[in-house]
Amino acid sequence: MTTSINKATVLKFNKEFLEKGNTEVLKEIVADNFINHSAAGTVPNTIEGMIQLVSMLHKGFSDFKIDIHEQVAENDIVATRKTIYATHTGEIMGHKATGKQVAFSVMDFVRLCDGKYIEHWGQNNMMQVIQQLS
Repeated sequence: MTTSINKATVLKFNKEFLEKGNTEVLKEIVADNFINHSAAGTVPNTIEGMIQLVSMLHKGFSDFKIDIHEQVAENDIVATRKTIYATHTGEIMGHKATGKQVAFSVMDFVRLCDGKYIEHWGQNNMMQVIQQLS
């Protein structure tokens, strides 16, 4: 696959799955043997774990908006720097809804094969943002 196709796949993952919570799109863009090398704590490092995490985030936050600031692709890797904006409208990790606007900073590296996610590595400040809610 070309780097432009890989970048489009990563954009689709961000907009359709992360932003909108559409799990159906995952059948099209994530391989069955996907591994999330950055899975936190007891969350499985599989696509099921990714679905659990995104579901939890959507229960605690609404109005998801993802801004992709930069995206760089080389060979089978796409690196993305983005910000996820949302409103804290539900309980998350013991924090009751505050109505506060939040911004999560995220950097991801995704390896793709035949147009599908096969590996993910990432860094974000989600836990720090969530811990500051009160």
